[in-house]
Amino acid sequence: MQLSHLFGQTLRAAPADTEVASHQLLLRAGFIRQQATGIFSTLPLARRSLARIEAILREEINAIGGQEMSMPVTQSADIWKESGRWYQIGSEMGRFKDRNDRDMVLAMTHEEVVGQLVRSEIKSYRQLPALVYHIQTKFRDDPRPRAGLIRVREFTMLDSYSLDSSWDGLEHQYQAHYTAYFNIFRRCGLPVVAVKSDTGMMGGKVAHEYMYLTPIGEDTLLFCDSCGYSANRQVARFARPTVASEEPLALEKVATPGASSIEELCAYLNIPASRTAKAVFYTAEMNAPDGGPASQFVFALVRGDMEVNETKLANLIGARDLRPATIDEIKVTGAEAGYASPVGLRGILVVADEIIPRSPNLVAGANQPGYHLRNVNYGRDFTASRVGDIAAAGEGSACPECGAPMRSSRGVEVGNIFQLGTRYSDALGCKFVAEDGSEQSVIMGSYGIGVGRLLACIAEEHHDDKGLIWPASVAPYPVHLVALAGKNADIAEKAAHLARELAAAGLEPLFDDRSESAGVKFNDADLIGLPLRLTFGERSLKAGGVEFKLRSGGESWFVPLDRVVAEVGRVTAEQLEPYRFESHQTQ
Repeated sequence: MQLSHLFGQTLRAAPADTEVASHQLLLRAGFIRQQATGIFSTLPLARRSLARIEAILREEINAIGGQEMSMPVTQSADIWKESGRWYQIGSEMGRFKDRNDRDMVLAMTHEEVVGQLVRSEIKSYRQLPALVYHIQTKFRDDPRPRAGLIRVREFTMLDSYSLDSSWDGLEHQYQAHYTAYFNIFRRCGLPVVAVKSDTGMMGGKVAHEYMYLTPIGEDTLLFCDSCGYSANRQVARFARPTVASEEPLALEKVATPGASSIEELCAYLNIPASRTAKAVFYTAEMNAPDGGPASQFVFALVRGDMEVNETKLANLIGARDLRPATIDEIKVTGAEAGYASPVGLRGILVVADEIIPRSPNLVAGANQPGYHLRNVNYGRDFTASRVGDIAAAGEGSACPECGAPMRSSRGVEVGNIFQLGTRYSDALGCKFVAEDGSEQSVIMGSYGIGVGRLLACIAEEHHDDKGLIWPASVAPYPVHLVALAGKNADIAEKAAHLARELAAAGLEPLFDDRSESAGVKFNDADLIGLPLRLTFGERSLKAGGVEFKLRSGGESWFVPLDRVVAEVGRVTAEQLEPYRFESHQTQ
């Protein structure tokens, strides 16, 4: 490919509204262009890298028995209504009506379509296990797209779906994906960790996320270095501190003027936050019996030295969405924001963290401005509608497995795997005849990798202050050939001939044939970040032939012109070695 004809130009500077390195560099290097908020075009360089990533995905999923197919982005809403997710998913789902006034969906995932296909195609246990997958565009109207390709509204994903006749079969395919995903990320040059995660809108039993650890990540992860426990903060458990037993003391109302926060309350009464009860109010969208949404006011209670984990809270009460309650909504219940207490409230959903019943003589609000109650005790003064784990783990929280302090880290989710079980097969009627003649539900798993997000994370991991440094496995071209011909037609022709020789040997270069200065060409080569740069001109010929330089660093070296193709082949093979495919035992 001649750089003079490449569609997509390099930029000297990134737009002012870009914050993370991967977004800036992919824009500057001519890989992507933004069409609208959270929606991007991938230009030829990016498309070639994405194709290499997709080839790795296909190779690894095929190796564990995958069969590639294609499923539509535009879907009838009927199957989403059957599964119930039409009612459970909010404004993130792209909904519209076709010309016949039928409800339609822009797919954000494909479990429903898989279920529809399974119920028409799978009839007998003899057809199981099976594994199908596709690499397809999706749309999710994310309210907070950010960081270029890391969080977008339109995106491409690998989705694979395992189909089994037994739970042991699901576990086998889940473990096969667990390993295959690590292979995929290794071959793409991206270090990841797997952590336990929330099943979220997908539903099911068990889920893991593959996380690229980076300060730009929006997810908080908890790790125990002593025993290996790891989890997304959304679901991370932690051991509650031991609470000394005390005799319940008499309830006492005390004036606390201006102490509407836990910090102010603790300072005013000279007590630790662990001796207080913190009230947090939400309005929850619940799943009503008829399938439609219904609102529920929620009074969440945690100890003052802890925070509410909204994911845990939503899962405990079965809410599909939570939002902070307004001041007016709080007042209607009889509670007082800043001075709230569950004592004396009736007719609302009170949810208490599991440590609250074990924490005696707490200070809680009095539901009156400027006043709190001392010596509030669970069971005597109030009870909760639900008690469970609704507190968020954080830096230093005790590991739930061994009790050691955990550390926190930020990360970007680049893949996820779910044991769906019969969540969708039950809803959509995906039955098969078992070996004993009984009719049973197909047991499903779902597994996904965001392809564009993966590309962005690779760029985030592999760059320096000059530009991108692509791993050889995903680089758009293996070599960047820089011709410094000036007005020398003979040098220009020899450089073009070398480009053709490399292409004929399967080592197609990005050939910079432009009439730019050497400085501009070298800067663009560093910015684009191909693994190997060749410089060819009068000075290189005088020095011994063609100058070779690795983008990853090190000293350059010179190779005679007649040995260049062989040397590029050797270097390219060496660079690809860490990312090679390793044989798998197929199903």
